[in-house]
Amino acid sequence: KIHILPIDFILDAILKITEDGANEIRMKLTKLFNEFFESEKASGLILIFVTVLSLVFANSVWQTSYINFWQFDLGGHNLIHWINDGLMTIFFLLIGLELEREVYHGEMSNLKSASLPIIGALGGILVPAGIYLILNYGTNTQSGAGIPMATDIAFAIGVLSLLGNRVPTSLKVFLTALAVMDDLGAIMIIAIFYTKSISFVDLSIAMGVFGALLVLNRLKVHNLIPYLVGGIVMWYFMLHSGVHATITGVLLAFAIPFGDGGDKSPSYILQHILHKPVGFFIVPLFAIANTCIAIGDNWQSGMAHTSSVGIMAGLLIGKPLGIFLFSFIGAGLGLCALPTDLKWKNIIGAGILAGIGFTMSIFITLLAFDDTSIINDSKIAILISSVIAGIIGYLWLNFTLDGEVEES
Repeated sequence: KIHILPIDFILDAILKITEDGANEIRMKLTKLFNEFFESEKASGLILIFVTVLSLVFANSVWQTSYINFWQFDLGGHNLIHWINDGLMTIFFLLIGLELEREVYHGEMSNLKSASLPIIGALGGILVPAGIYLILNYGTNTQSGAGIPMATDIAFAIGVLSLLGNRVPTSLKVFLTALAVMDDLGAIMIIAIFYTKSISFVDLSIAMGVFGALLVLNRLKVHNLIPYLVGGIVMWYFMLHSGVHATITGVLLAFAIPFGDGGDKSPSYILQHILHKPVGFFIVPLFAIANTCIAIGDNWQSGMAHTSSVGIMAGLLIGKPLGIFLFSFIGAGLGLCALPTDLKWKNIIGAGILAGIGFTMSIFITLLAFDDTSIINDSKIAILISSVIAGIIGYLWLNFTLDGEVEES
């Protein structure tokens, strides 16, 4: 005797399995993402501390000794140069590895999931740059248009972490993916617009090394040593090519085999190794070295300069406006979708936090300008904007987020 299950029972079972599977896929974060988020959260809090400490020393009785320390010559370059062109390459390598993970296994691996932060990041790049250019076009500071484009991942996530378990997983993912895409945009801007002169011989050698590393990838060479040695050689020739040497970090990241993205893949292993040195040493060291700013009595006058106004307006107005508008219009056109556990007011809050430019904004400032006074005024404008964005973003999300979210 054959018993046939009722068709409605079968359909209900299938629907239940489908819904559970969809929820699991949507809410489950990979171990590596959790590690990335936690390290950025902690390093963001450290960044706040070391920045305040550096500003205090730079404006204390030890001012001259402290500022001169960072100008100490080492092999023909001062310490700040070695940090900005050398150690920051490792920072960009970590960003590149995170981008690679996002593309293969993360939010960027699914077009529908990736569309919202990609479209939002596009607005967060174009609108701030547009505001800056409106105020500075045709002047000697128009090259600073890239300054308000970037988001400091560590600072933004550090502030978001202060809200604890009230933050939905999808908002963490959105802000992280948004910041990573912002950094990718900044990297492209650096490569295209902040290259003043090119030595094609050195550039060709650097790209030849990159090509050789890609061949090793295709041959399934998974030992990290040849990639790291090749990366150092590539960095040396890129440094002398005129293209900013930190671009080497991103190129190297995409040459390193990703494999299946598991615990034993070279990409995973290197990303795991780099998290703490980058988050707890390299980025804080960059912050200390580049915020040793002697603030004069008339520093307020520098904030009235069109460059400073453009930076502040770009970060505080352009960022949230661009991210929200592009995301909202994109959703309206069916190009992306808002996660079910988020509201548009949450996206506005994330957009405000994206106005924390700090690391990348200061980095681009150093490439955009040669005048020390403009550089210092820009750094102060970035610091003020980042603090304001962090405070307003925290207060906005504190009032708009619901109660504690259950852990998935």
